[in-house]
Amino acid sequence: MMNKRKKPFYSDGLHFSCTRCSACCRHEPGYVFLSENDLELLAEALKMKYIDIVEKYCRWVPVPGGEKQLSLREKSGFDCIFWQDGCTVYQARPLQCRTFPFWKSTLSGRNAWESLLCPGIGKGTFYSREYIENCLIQRNAEQILTRRA
Repeated sequence: MMNKRKKPFYSDGLHFSCTRCSACCRHEPGYVFLSENDLELLAEALKMKYIDIVEKYCRWVPVPGGEKQLSLREKSGFDCIFWQDGCTVYQARPLQCRTFPFWKSTLSGRNAWESLLCPGIGKGTFYSREYIENCLIQRNAEQILTRRA
């Protein structure tokens, strides 16, 4: 007998439009993990050297397995280091930000999707299953920068 895989709840696509409310960028602690590509985009946009971006705007976060992963710093109050009346690097924002809300955790089920405290969920632009799954693939393909602790 064939094992039929259950279709994901987003099989027929989802609606989402960023309202640029900044709720996902402020007031809550969190991590914006960075890939090499993210750093290159930021360095180009800010006209800075790669290493200077790391030193000024990033931190190394301990993760299981004795490693650390590169993340953006936060300001006091948990605002993203690049938030000031909106995202100051919007066109060069990291992949994690660009693919929000199409993350593995938010796509784990309809309840996870609908429980997001984001005014753009279920509104505006239509995204196909193919687009959504491409976001997931892209997130897996771009490895977070890691070093030994």
